[in-house]
Amino acid sequence: MMTFEQFKDECFRIALEKGCESAEVYAISSDGFSVNILMGEIAKYSIERNNGLNLRVLFNGKSGYAYTEVFEDAESLVDHAIDNAKAIENTDANPMQGECEYPEIEEKPNPVVEMSEDEKIALAMNLEKDTLAFDDRVNRTRFCSVDTGVSSTHIHNTLGLHADSEDKYSYAVIMPILRQGEEENSSFAFKFGPDITEYNDIIKESVDNALMQFNAKTVDSGEYRVLLRNDAAGSLLQAFSSMFFAGSVQKGLSLLAGKLGEQVANPAITIIDDPFEKDNPRKFDAEGVPSVVTTVVENGVLKSYLYNLKTALKDGVVSTSNAGRAGVAAPVETAPSNFYIMKGEKSYDKLVSELDHGLIITELSGLHAGLNPVSGDFSLIAKGLLVDKGTILRSVDQITCAGNFLTMMKNIIDIGSDLRFGPPGFGRVGSPSLLIDKLIISGK
Repeated sequence: MMTFEQFKDECFRIALEKGCESAEVYAISSDGFSVNILMGEIAKYSIERNNGLNLRVLFNGKSGYAYTEVFEDAESLVDHAIDNAKAIENTDANPMQGECEYPEIEEKPNPVVEMSEDEKIALAMNLEKDTLAFDDRVNRTRFCSVDTGVSSTHIHNTLGLHADSEDKYSYAVIMPILRQGEEENSSFAFKFGPDITEYNDIIKESVDNALMQFNAKTVDSGEYRVLLRNDAAGSLLQAFSSMFFAGSVQKGLSLLAGKLGEQVANPAITIIDDPFEKDNPRKFDAEGVPSVVTTVVENGVLKSYLYNLKTALKDGVVSTSNAGRAGVAAPVETAPSNFYIMKGEKSYDKLVSELDHGLIITELSGLHAGLNPVSGDFSLIAKGLLVDKGTILRSVDQITCAGNFLTMMKNIIDIGSDLRFGPPGFGRVGSPSLLIDKLIISGK
């Protein structure tokens, strides 16, 4: 079997000989470790080593993709990619990034990745043990995992592009189940990055979130003043993030079409896409475009969409370095890097007092089925807390929170200082807590 460099060069030679205008490889090799502990025993344990290469060719102006995990038959891979390009009916231009330089980024060392397998298993064991001992009401855990990995990305093409990076990741997840009388509740918390050995904060968070669900009751239906807690606000922003993608706008699938330069949110709202965010930096996107920071909304005014090379060319602008791929075998799409609402100055407790009378929404579910990213409408199952005169009275469940995303963004009264990011995935999205003038709550 050929090396990556040999196989890549052979693919490029054959592709150009067969009439392709250009060719590009997107390759990832990764080593991953994962362990899940349940009641002091290993419930799941895996070590994975993966290699994959996606060849993209431009043939008669159309992109064709072909994927392999074996660096052996370059000609068959090229033929497959050309056949796929011939089958494409869309005539949009599909540019590739040429030779360029990349910014320097400062990556934190991650000693957890360098731990032995036994040390990582012990870390997960201790996480569960300390969670079980944290509160007498912790009955068992539903999930307790530690995951680490190293991933190398290579994007090379016949236009002179050579983009290479190595990323190290680690995260821990805990989900305790608490029992009080005959009632049981659970909640999860996660930690991402090199500090997962200091996990007491996620134990406390998961237990506190489970405890606040006991003795919950619904509320009367009506219009409520709402404090959307940072994690719930982040999940909602993530669910609607595609409306900021230029591709969605160009296809008529976004409420933001034609709104550049217009007020789309409260003036307190600024939304940034920052690929240099300290906990998850990257040099380039999935097309090898050098990373740049993009201000999407500034003081409530829509300033930019998120672009990859194809959508940028269509609008006559430059890419915002937001190309993404759902996996090695997937085609180029659009994805955020670190996409977030900038934090304000007020603490969460200050916002609770300013809420006065209303609801804190701590959890939203049904995000895939209960919202429409095209219309902006949502109707989501929610949990939370009832607040009166700035004091939390009790837990609330069996309610539905409904509204329109853009209307909600204009109805934001204040913003917390508690910016929090969700789990990394196809982009990473974060928000502080948001105090909202009114949302429709359906209860009893």
